[in-house]
Amino acid sequence: MDTHPLLRPIVVVAATLAVTLLAGWLLDLALRRADARHSETPLWGLLRRCRPPFLLVLAASLLQAMRRNRDVVGHALTLVLIAGAAWLLVRIVTAVVDSVYARYAADAEDEARVRRVRTQVTLIQRVATATVIVVAAGAMLLTFPEMRTVGTSMLASAGVLGIVAGIAAQSALGNLFAGLQIAFGDTVRIGDTVVVDKEWGTVEEITLTFLTVRTWDERRITMPVSYFTSKPYENWSRGGAQMTGTVFWHLDHSAPVDLMREELQRILKTIPEWDGRTGSLAVTDTTPHTVQIRAVVTAANADAVWTLRCAVRERLITWLVTHHPYALPRIATSEAAPRP
Repeated sequence: MDTHPLLRPIVVVAATLAVTLLAGWLLDLALRRADARHSETPLWGLLRRCRPPFLLVLAASLLQAMRRNRDVVGHALTLVLIAGAAWLLVRIVTAVVDSVYARYAADAEDEARVRRVRTQVTLIQRVATATVIVVAAGAMLLTFPEMRTVGTSMLASAGVLGIVAGIAAQSALGNLFAGLQIAFGDTVRIGDTVVVDKEWGTVEEITLTFLTVRTWDERRITMPVSYFTSKPYENWSRGGAQMTGTVFWHLDHSAPVDLMREELQRILKTIPEWDGRTGSLAVTDTTPHTVQIRAVVTAANADAVWTLRCAVRERLITWLVTHHPYALPRIATSEAAPRP
């Protein structure tokens, strides 16, 4: 029995495996040393994620180069090589983008600008990934002779197909362009506090087609990005994260307003969320039975102002109940004072 036809493939596969593992180990060693020497940037550490696709591309290239003829196995290796190269390119782009953003976020002091850059680089990364995948899929299809013939015949009707596809994908294309408009128009960013459809939450994720808002009670609202380019909404983080909040009380007409102002100042000094910019109290309305008293307070961001409002409302009510219970609203049942 002739063992030569079986021995050669085994030797080729074993040699390819040994060379691939050795090259992968050397690459990882070089990246680790570069990461240790250049601690100011995370790029070299992030590039270590490229090791699996690098090994795949190297192994497929070596096996392809050692083959004598082009058969089904050779075609399969070509497909693996294209897919591995696309995977490697996506990993490299992701590492570079993440490294640039990490260095920018570490040096920047403006939180709003950091969120804007994060939104932009995230969408750029996804556009680049989608482009690489589409190109790789097209290259893989072109390796089939049948697909080349089909592609040639379809060129004549490309205009009609383009019109049909455009009409069918009108909504998807609208969301795609809306996502790009959001990324570079700086209308809404990841981490912004927004109010949409009377729901208050934080923008958690922005893609090319949809946007996710995380509400205060941990729910996720997924909306098409075209909503934020066609309808009005509140962005509490636009123009700076500082917020002004209001607290209302409905009290009896005998409420000690001057004493409440003094107590408000004392309460604010004990709450860490108060930023010290504004803390005032005034009577803003009156009814036959009560007066409306409003306090205006400020905090560094939307989350802090919510906590501050709740704390002020609770502590001032407790103070009134303890020291001035007559100021609480009630229905009078006694006779009115005689008219002079």
